[in-house]
Parts: sequence; C-alpha cells; structure tokens
Amino acid sequence: MKKIALLTIAAITAMFLSTALLADVQSLRGDKLDTMAKKPANLKLVNVKGGIERSFKLQPPMVPHEVDKYEINLKNNGCMKCHSEETYEKEKAPKVGDSHYEDRDGKVLKTVSSRRYFCNQCHAPQMGADPLVQNNFQGAK
Repeated sequence: MKKIALLTIAAITAMFLSTALLADVQSLRGDKLDTMAKKPANLKLVNVKGGIERSFKLQPPMVPHEVDKYEINLKNNGCMKCHSEETYEKEKAPKVGDSHYEDRDGKVLKTVSSRRYFCNQCHAPQMGADPLVQNNFQGAK
C-alpha cells in the first residue's frame, strides 16, 4: 500500500514539474503552449501565370490556380478537363505527364493510371503564407 501511495505522489509531482517546465516552450508560430492557438489569417490562393518554379528534380508541379471547386472522385476528375491528352492544347494547359499513363510495371495504359488519378495527392495549390520557420533551402537549378 505504501508503494502505491509513493508512486502516486511521485507521479503527481512529476506532472506538476513537467507542466511548469513546458510553460516557456513556444510553438513554431511563437505562441506559448499554455495559450489558445491564434486563428489563421484568411489567405488568398496564389495564382501564378506560367506556373510555379520547382525546387528539386522530379518534384510534382505545384498548382498555380484555384482548385476548390474541382471534383475528383471515382467517376470524375476535374483536372482532366484542362490537362488531358485531348484538351490541353485548346486550354493552353500542361498535359498530364506520360508517367501518369503507366501502371507500376511500366505498361502504358490508355487512361490515367489509378495510382495517379487523384491529382491532389501530389499536386497542391499554394497559399500566400509566410513560412513558420526560417528556411534557407536552395533548390537544384
């Protein structure tokens, strides 16, 4: 019984000490961890004519326009209205990469591969947000 009481007291003491030590820790946004998080600013999507420069070789291109209203599900892919083999020239949009028409064994398919069908898994629109932390990454040129 004494062991249980001692362990309980030790646990409570450790909890109070760890809370006191965490009071000075800050989040990446500079907030103290014991305060409520600030509501993120209402940021606008970045529309970039001509596309967004890639940071490294084989990086999936970032989406330079809004995609909020695009529907991507098993029956419909809104991205393909502009980026398909049939429509990209008329829409003046980049064509979906040839790699998207290959299965995992390298066999060329007539339609976009099921593993590349959900575009927003890799391709993301960009917000006009400042980085949370300093970054001096220089991409390969």
